[in-house]
Amino acid sequence: MGWAETIDRGLQSRRQADAYRQRRAIIDGNHRLLEYQGRRYINFSSNDYLGLARDPRLIAAWQQGAARYGVGSGGSGHVTGYGAEHEALERRLAGWLGYDRALLFTSGYAANQGIIGALTGTGDRILADRLSHASLLEAAVQSPAHLRRFAHNDAAALARLARPDAAGNLLAVTEGVFSMDGDSAPLPAIGRVISDAGGWLLVDDAHGFGVIGEQGRGSAWAQGIHPELLVVTFGKAAGVGGAAVLCAAPVAEYLVQFARHLIYSTALPPAQVAAIDAALSAIIQGDGLRARLGENIARFRAGAADLGYPLGQSATAIQPLLVGDNALALRLTERLRERGCWLTAIRPPTVPPGNARLRITLTAAHQRADIDRLLEALDNARRTA
Repeated sequence: MGWAETIDRGLQSRRQADAYRQRRAIIDGNHRLLEYQGRRYINFSSNDYLGLARDPRLIAAWQQGAARYGVGSGGSGHVTGYGAEHEALERRLAGWLGYDRALLFTSGYAANQGIIGALTGTGDRILADRLSHASLLEAAVQSPAHLRRFAHNDAAALARLARPDAAGNLLAVTEGVFSMDGDSAPLPAIGRVISDAGGWLLVDDAHGFGVIGEQGRGSAWAQGIHPELLVVTFGKAAGVGGAAVLCAAPVAEYLVQFARHLIYSTALPPAQVAAIDAALSAIIQGDGLRARLGENIARFRAGAADLGYPLGQSATAIQPLLVGDNALALRLTERLRERGCWLTAIRPPTVPPGNARLRITLTAAHQRADIDRLLEALDNARRTA
């Protein structure tokens, strides 16, 4: 089989399974209202949970940073790309979240890949929640360590796999808030299991950081747990982009030496770091935004329940409407867009087979009328999809 035939078969298989992905050139995708092909839609697919991507404070910080430092970092952080701005943000993050050190990465994907790739080796074990993000599972698969997956959010299932007498280092991997289901991991129970087994816990809190816990410190803080490795990202509630890993000082030094994504990637631009720093201030002061988001979540869930829609067990900004069938998920998406609501159908392989859903995300920027319009559109769409 040649390359052309391989590619053709792969594309055909996705089309036949109603799993074909398409990118659309959208205007204002980080806004409450977006535009596509000349029409405006209410945006229910954004991860900008606090509405900070358009916040004037962040915009001004980026503009001022660009005027002072230019638009690029100029190199890897191990060469010339790491500056006083990066160091200051790392120190601020570490102090605020209660860790010795923070290390900035270009993305959450890069952070997860870098951590797992650097820390795990032959003879080690990785135990990952079955529904962990692709960046975590892919890194675990690529690692020479032995990977086992445990049942979603099931500490008892994890305990059956976490044998303390087994050879090698043990790393457990989970998300704080799961990106496709919106539910939260039972971090204290998972932490106890791994601690008793002599292992470490890695929590990717991309979707909890900024919106959960005191001052938005995230899932681990809210649940009273201090994992050995905590990943936070700045492209969701912070409204910008990039990520950081929080850890003990020796671990940070080890990652500086061995994390390839950190060593061989161009560092975040200083202007972007300035915007992230402004976002951190907005998050710390953002109780009003988090309260508004909570009101929007409660309004939507109550309305969906009245309509009889099967929502997942999520109290977060991610509200999956479970459909099951790929084709039906696509039809529902189109019906909702006809009524001015922009949603995305999530299908395998992003979620397990038979678990297609509409991934509805709510933000502090949404108005009550937006929520009511979505509920009305869902009621109408069910009759015509």
